[in-house]
Amino acid sequence: MPPARRPASRSRRRRSERGRGSDLLLRIVIAIPAAVVVIVFIDLGGLAFALLMILVGLVCMHELYRMLARWRPLAIVGFASLAAMVLAARYGNIRYVMEVAMATVPVLFLFVVARGQRHATVAIAGTLLGVYWIGLAFAHAELLRRLPHGNAVLIDVLVGTFVGDTAAYLGGRLFGRRPLAPSISPHKTVEGLFCGMLLAIVAVFVAAQYQSWLTQGDALLLGVVIAVLGPLGDLFESLIKRDAGTKDAGTLFGPHGGALDRADAAIFTVVAGYYVWLAVMH
Repeated sequence: MPPARRPASRSRRRRSERGRGSDLLLRIVIAIPAAVVVIVFIDLGGLAFALLMILVGLVCMHELYRMLARWRPLAIVGFASLAAMVLAARYGNIRYVMEVAMATVPVLFLFVVARGQRHATVAIAGTLLGVYWIGLAFAHAELLRRLPHGNAVLIDVLVGTFVGDTAAYLGGRLFGRRPLAPSISPHKTVEGLFCGMLLAIVAVFVAAQYQSWLTQGDALLLGVVIAVLGPLGDLFESLIKRDAGTKDAGTLFGPHGGALDRADAAIFTVVAGYYVWLAVMH
């Protein structure tokens, strides 16, 4: 009997290794066409890019509000606010974006009163989480795209974010031993975090070698900011999912979750990238 157990154990390990390989392959298969679409729209800019930001933002916000369904957020207000903020960024500036964000609060209050909403406080809180977490981030993507060289910087930010995310995944699989935040995301490790941060910085720094207007110092600053905030964005969404009692935000990408699961780190890094580049320009 004991000898029979060892082959079974080896068989399970082989299946696990094959599963990890196919999991990584599926990640790549999903990421490549998505990256192509995003790069094409970033290059197009204008209203086309703004509409893409509204579409992807609405999908992410829908996934969030579905996770928070027991709070009964007023999705219509959140959706309208996100679209208005992105359009304000497209045709105005950061001031107009913030005006829309602040106007959302009294508008939301009126909807809550008109609806006779029970547990109004948590309904308002859940709605505004989507507005200020997701809506403002997608508006900042449009703001960044409109800055000088903003299209290239936005691509740099996204490349650094997703290279870092992939490196953290692989580093955790290969070298992971010490849990990073077991109460929030038990599969993330300190070793994976280190690999992700290092490769995120390298990715942005390498990109600077092909962009004469981006100095090595500025690229290093941008890379460090992305390396720090990308994992925070990932953990932020993990905390919300754990509180909501769900593994994935959605099913848009099958076993790899929804749009929010794929964009969580970028929601933090794009906002940071806008302010870093704005500061560097001045």
